[in-house]
Amino acid sequence: MTGNDSKAIPASREAALQEIRDGLRPGQQQMADWEGGPLAVSAVPGAGKSTGMASAAAIAIARYHLNTHRQLVVVTFTRAAAANIRSKINEKLKNLGLPMGGFLVYTLHALALNIARQHPELSGLDLENSTLILPTPSNRLTRTCVELWINNYPRHYQRLIEGMQFDGEETERLRRQSVLRTEVLPDLSWKVIQEAKSSGLKPSDLRDLATIIPDEYEILAIAAGLYENYEKLLKERQLMDYDEMILAALRVLKNDRVRQQWQQRVFAVFEDEAQDSTPLQTELLKILATDSTSDNILNLVRVGDPNQAINSTFTPADPIYFRDFCKDCKNQDRLATMDQAGRSSQIIIDAANFVLKWVNNSQLAGSEKPFREQEIHPVSEGDPQYPNPAATGLGLELYRPVDVYQTVELIAERVIQLIQDNPEGKFAILVRENKQGEFISNLLTRPDEFNFKVDLREYPIKIYDASLAARNSRIPAEILSLLQFIDRPHSPDYLKAALKVFSDRQLIPNQDFNALVIQPEEFLYPSPLESSPSDQVRKCRLFCRGLLQARLELAPFQLISFLALTLQYERSELATADKLAERIVKQTAGNNSIPAIVNVLNEIVSSERFETVDIDENKQNESVYTRKGQLTIITMHKAKGLDWDYVFLPFLHEQTIPGGLRVLPQSRFLGEFTLSEVARAQIRAYLHQQNPLPNVTQAWEQAGYLKTAEEYRLLYVAMTRAKQLLWMSAARQAPFSWHKPENLQAQKPCPILPALKERFPDYFKSC
Repeated sequence: MTGNDSKAIPASREAALQEIRDGLRPGQQQMADWEGGPLAVSAVPGAGKSTGMASAAAIAIARYHLNTHRQLVVVTFTRAAAANIRSKINEKLKNLGLPMGGFLVYTLHALALNIARQHPELSGLDLENSTLILPTPSNRLTRTCVELWINNYPRHYQRLIEGMQFDGEETERLRRQSVLRTEVLPDLSWKVIQEAKSSGLKPSDLRDLATIIPDEYEILAIAAGLYENYEKLLKERQLMDYDEMILAALRVLKNDRVRQQWQQRVFAVFEDEAQDSTPLQTELLKILATDSTSDNILNLVRVGDPNQAINSTFTPADPIYFRDFCKDCKNQDRLATMDQAGRSSQIIIDAANFVLKWVNNSQLAGSEKPFREQEIHPVSEGDPQYPNPAATGLGLELYRPVDVYQTVELIAERVIQLIQDNPEGKFAILVRENKQGEFISNLLTRPDEFNFKVDLREYPIKIYDASLAARNSRIPAEILSLLQFIDRPHSPDYLKAALKVFSDRQLIPNQDFNALVIQPEEFLYPSPLESSPSDQVRKCRLFCRGLLQARLELAPFQLISFLALTLQYERSELATADKLAERIVKQTAGNNSIPAIVNVLNEIVSSERFETVDIDENKQNESVYTRKGQLTIITMHKAKGLDWDYVFLPFLHEQTIPGGLRVLPQSRFLGEFTLSEVARAQIRAYLHQQNPLPNVTQAWEQAGYLKTAEEYRLLYVAMTRAKQLLWMSAARQAPFSWHKPENLQAQKPCPILPALKERFPDYFKSC
């Protein structure tokens, strides 16, 4: 930004800009006063980040006369957030009487894709013919990477099979092979490739790292081999992932002429949700935000909350990078803090602040400090936006119910009380995992079937189960797994995948399926000499035989409907399956065979290009999750960015929050750790310039601390969704696994619950 950028503006518009600024809180005003250079804005939950950013953007556009030739670029994390902030900026510009061409709003990946698309000769991508994929552990590409690695490194693979103890018994060898090929190596491939690629590391970098921190399995060397296969397959099959978009944009910007062109067009970059950015994404934004006249001027405003970083256990995002940016800006006196929030009542703010301090002082996360020391403060009297709401009742209620069934009863009874006082209230039950949401939804929507005492259907409140959409999104993958088994029942991998689908749908008991799939023919059609199988095995066999019988009796195009009924899909799931079947019929016209259907499904699952069916046709303009008079059941992760009048947090048990990293029994032959978490922790230590780098034992311990830190941040996010009432509980009896919610056993509460009870004894209610 040069001194010529700012020009005199009319007095009437100056007054309008001042009016916008006067309507902001102190932290937001610091953003609005930005005049160039780097600025870090660390915001607490409910501080009004998007309002502050939209106001600051409109003021900058007006002051610096931005237009279609020189624009402010606003970047955020999701398409919904991008649409929201675009709308807010447009509204302010309209009120100022300014044109809308002075800014652009992107998600990070959309910005990268736009740069790559405009310069295909430099990006290295064939965007017209490439297919976007998400390489999950179950993805066909990931499985192919694993098979190639096994073929290329048979001796290394044999070392993994031997593990810690191996007597050479053939059945055990086959079982271990199944575990490695379908669980351990796909998981290692997925997590390490994400971590390394998003940080700019290449397979050769992992090989070098493997020589620095050797171990008996050479975990990072395995990861390097898997990564090499992955990159090779991407090129051969004309595929690209999300990281490839960022890398393509960076390749484009390495060209001096093109980089200058982009920097001349970009006035500055405003980034929202900066705590979720990866190193490569940050590098891209810094290049664009660098002033075209000087590499020493960085016009970059980054807004975020490191205490709401809740994606790092399943994405490469890491709050440490935004924390470092905040430290650097603080040293330059360029750190703004938005610590006033008008969302919650005072008692909810007090509880959230207590959790932050208590967890940081508890050392439960070892060397990790889960939170940045940053308290939430209520807004000042006469706040220009909205004041903190009054608490409903005590505003904070802590419970220790007898069991999970009484927990849901207490929630239902409290909802009935609240809905009578406030029929237009907004209610939410936030759960840690979708299975918990499914359990609650079943009790509340089908009380007769589950002998549940409270019937919410008698009251004017709608129940919306957001986890149902998540379950629906798995339908193409479930159908694919079953069809692959039908097509090739002799494949141990496909048999295991089919059994896993039935288990996830609670149609067969959950167990170690590796032992069953060693010899598929013997499992499916045993000889008369087979010893009497257990009821569990007999039930598994019955379902699988039913699938093979359907193949003989039904036409291929009828199989999807049959599978949907077999999996006992509910109404919206059946509608989604019907939509999927219609699409496949169109795409396989003229070749309606099972292999053709499998190929189409593979493309759908790999590219994630399938919208599920929402049978609720009465959508309003406001968010489907936060409608008035609605009780929303939703996961804590999905609740980020939303708020409700009354928030219920059930099932707060120690085994869930903070929980811990688990080594599944079937993979313990490798040791008391998982290869994927060890490798990822070692890569992160390298990226954070930790010295010395951790060995396997230390890396596993660090991975556990990282998970603990994130789980407490997730709880903090969940607590700060509440406006007037925060209801928290941990049942004395709860299931060990939510796949079997009826199997109750004694459970310890999350450590934060007894601490809250001690700090706020008057808010604890006996059951």
